[in-house]
Amino acid sequence: MKVFNLGNTVTKNEFSKKLNLKFPLVVAPMAGGPTSPELVIASSEAGVLGSIGAAYYNRNEIEEFISKVRLQTQKPVAINLFIPHEEPQISESLISRAIKATEKFRQQLNLPQPSLLPPYEENFDEQFDTVLKLKPKVFSFVFGLLKPEYVQAARKEGILLIGTATTLEEALALQESKVDAITLQGFEAGGHRGIFNSTAADSEVSLLNLIDQCRDKIKIPLIAAGGLMNSNDIKAVLSRGAHAVQLGTAFLACKEAATSAPYRKALLATPDRRTKTTRVFSGRFARGIENLFMQEMEKHSDAILPFPAQNKFTRDIRGASLKNGLSGYLSLWAGTGQGELWTGSAGELIQRLFLT
Repeated sequence: MKVFNLGNTVTKNEFSKKLNLKFPLVVAPMAGGPTSPELVIASSEAGVLGSIGAAYYNRNEIEEFISKVRLQTQKPVAINLFIPHEEPQISESLISRAIKATEKFRQQLNLPQPSLLPPYEENFDEQFDTVLKLKPKVFSFVFGLLKPEYVQAARKEGILLIGTATTLEEALALQESKVDAITLQGFEAGGHRGIFNSTAADSEVSLLNLIDQCRDKIKIPLIAAGGLMNSNDIKAVLSRGAHAVQLGTAFLACKEAATSAPYRKALLATPDRRTKTTRVFSGRFARGIENLFMQEMEKHSDAILPFPAQNKFTRDIRGASLKNGLSGYLSLWAGTGQGELWTGSAGELIQRLFLT
C-alpha cells in the first residue's frame, strides 16, 4: 500500500514536516465531550495531530487531560481554546424571555428555574498560561485573532499557532497576525462556526470556494475543514490547494471517542444525517443534527441570549438530557458529510483515509 501523492513542492509538505506527521491530518478539537485522552493518544500515535478541545476546561482540567495523554504518547498534540470577547450585557427582559421560552423543557426534565450570572466562560488568561506551561507542539484557536503579546509568548515557548477562518478577510487577518497555519472552515463543518464576530451573519462560504479564494493570497499552510469524510474528500481538497485537512465528524463514532450514548445513537441512526446551523444552544452559529430543541427554539429567536451566555444558560438542559439518555435536547454537532460512520479504532480509520 502507498500513501497517495500529496504533491511535490516543499510548501505542500511544510505542514507535515514541521510537525513530523505521517499524514497531513488534524483530528478536530471537539470540546464538550467527544474528545477524550484516548482519542488524542490514538490519533497522534497513528501519525496525525490529535487535538484537545479545552475551551470548557479550567487550568486544572487542562493539566489533568494532557498529563493522561503524555503518559501514553510523546507525539505532537494541539490544545485548542476559544478567543474571548467582551462579556455581553444582558437585559432583564431578555433573560425573562429566555426563561419563558425554555420553561417547558425544564419542566419536562424536572429542572428548577435557572439563574444566570457572569462569568459565562472560563478565564482565558489562566487557560493560556496553562498552555504556555504545558508547551504543546501546537496551540490552535477559534473566534478571532490572538493578541500580539500572546503570539509572542507562544513563540518564546516554541509553540506553533493555528487560527481558524471562515472568510478570506479573516484568513488575511490571521496571516498578518503571524500564525503558522490557518484552518479554513467551510460552511459544511460541524460544531461552532469560527466567525470572528459572534453577532454577525454567516457568510456561508463553502470549503472549496474558501480554498479557491485563499489559495493565492495566503502564503502559509492551509488546513481544509468542513464536510470531509473519506479519502476522496481529502484528495479533492489537497489537489485544490490545501496543505492538510481537519476532520471531526468522521471520528465521532470511533471507539476511543467519548461521544455520549444518545449522541452516538443519533449519529448512527442514519447515514444521511440532516444538519443545520443554529444559535439556539450557545448563542453562536453551530452546525448539528436537527432535533426537537432546535425546532422549538428557532420559533423564539428573540429569546436567545448572546454567546457565551446562552451556552451557560442551556447547560442544565443538555446535562439533564444526557443523564436521561435523550438526544432531543442535546447539541448533536455534526458536519454535512454523508455516509456511515466508522465505529472501529481511530488508528484504523486513519489508515483507511490515507492508505489505498
